[in-house]
Amino acid sequence: MAKDVTMQDIARELGISTVSVSKALTDKDGVSSEMRATIKQKAQEMGYRYSVTKSGKEGRNYNIGILVEEHFIGDQTSAFYFKMYQSIIMKLPKNNYSGILEILTTDKIRSGVLPKIISDKKVDGIIALGKIESRYLRKLRETGIPIVYLDYYDKHMEVPSVTTDNVYGTYMLMNHVVRMGHKKIAFVGDIDATPSILDRYLGYMRGLIVNELSAPKDYLICDRDEEGNYLDMDLPADMPTAFICNCDHVALFLIEKLKKMGYRVPEDVSVVGFDNSPFAEFSDPKLTTVEVDVDSMTETACDLLISMIRGEKDIHGRKVISGKLIIRDSVKKLAQ
Repeated sequence: MAKDVTMQDIARELGISTVSVSKALTDKDGVSSEMRATIKQKAQEMGYRYSVTKSGKEGRNYNIGILVEEHFIGDQTSAFYFKMYQSIIMKLPKNNYSGILEILTTDKIRSGVLPKIISDKKVDGIIALGKIESRYLRKLRETGIPIVYLDYYDKHMEVPSVTTDNVYGTYMLMNHVVRMGHKKIAFVGDIDATPSILDRYLGYMRGLIVNELSAPKDYLICDRDEEGNYLDMDLPADMPTAFICNCDHVALFLIEKLKKMGYRVPEDVSVVGFDNSPFAEFSDPKLTTVEVDVDSMTETACDLLISMIRGEKDIHGRKVISGKLIIRDSVKKLAQ
């Protein structure tokens, strides 16, 4: 159990002295910032609970909680959020903070039970990673703990948030597909599922309008149910020549479905995604997508949250970070 873990245990695990561990956990000089972060991370992993002298004086724990819903863990989406989590952990030590991850189960959200890291008063602030159910977010806000949303924003609450530029990112994809000669272009995504998917759809619509194109109603293709589970998508009878997918995971799923139906990608049908997940570069064909600037997003989120904890400024609104168009092999150039 956590209470049985000692500094000596941590030192033994890392092959360093107990003095170094003590200095790191009490934020004293004598260890490098990299080693301090390593020691704090190991202490967190082993369940060590400590009271930092500096924390006691300032009323702080020098821990940041990172919350994510369980359905984002365990499928291809988890690779994207794990990358974000890793980036957060790397950013926090510059301000002498560590991160504690807690996965929110469906039962915990439905019952309104607060995360243990909050009820146990282990953290000074929260980064909510990805979409979390609105009523549960409201309950988190009612605790008064500083919170920043990352890769999500809630239209019902004025909460600081950091997102990628979903609208312009999809608009860039649309312009690329149109330049390649495509006019029959569909969008794949449930626009009621998340604000990010809705924004990506708006970027798709902007691309249609600017390029003087139109699309029938069945060119908006739902990819998931109300619980967020992916569906076996119903494709239009009048097949598009290109599909704009709301994320790489859905794009790769669609490519496999098209292949089973006898279509070749991109020879018969072109497909693009969004996020530039690790799978996008190794798919067949390699996927054209938008790269999300994860490092800039996480750094902005960490800086915002720590400023709020320190009371340096009252922060509202949304910070939007630009992405980058990544052109690969999944779009065919059509004859004009």
